[in-house]
Amino acid sequence: MIMGDMIAQTIQLALAPVFVLVAIGNILNGLSSRLGRVVDRSRELQRRHAATAGAEHDAVVREIRLTDRRIGLIGQAILLLVLSGLSIGLVCVVLFVQELLVMDLQRFAAGAFLLAILLLMWALLLFMRETQHAAAALRIPKNYLELERKL
Repeated sequence: MIMGDMIAQTIQLALAPVFVLVAIGNILNGLSSRLGRVVDRSRELQRRHAATAGAEHDAVVREIRLTDRRIGLIGQAILLLVLSGLSIGLVCVVLFVQELLVMDLQRFAAGAFLLAILLLMWALLLFMRETQHAAAALRIPKNYLELERKL
């Protein structure tokens, strides 16, 4: 096979991992936005911490703890997504090295791709947990619902 044809074929083969890389970038963008909002909320809660007392202070502390967990989950998810993206990049490099050096690196490329997908799935699970924590923080306290009243 002519070298130009091999390179063209390798570029076509590398397109699928690149689409995964684009998806990872989009998820990273969304997580970064969420992290910014959560950090802003944590700063507001820290300002309120010293100015509150009693039940209101307890509510602020509970939300600070929940916000801290959310920041940790988003940070872990971002780390996993970056590692996944690096693994995808490695797949693309391996595909080209394989063609240029005429080596059989298919198993290595497959392993790197599998690692990337596993890291992506792990990051998505952490993202799911973070959204569950966010939903819990947004729940309206039962005393405001006045469930004992018939309306």
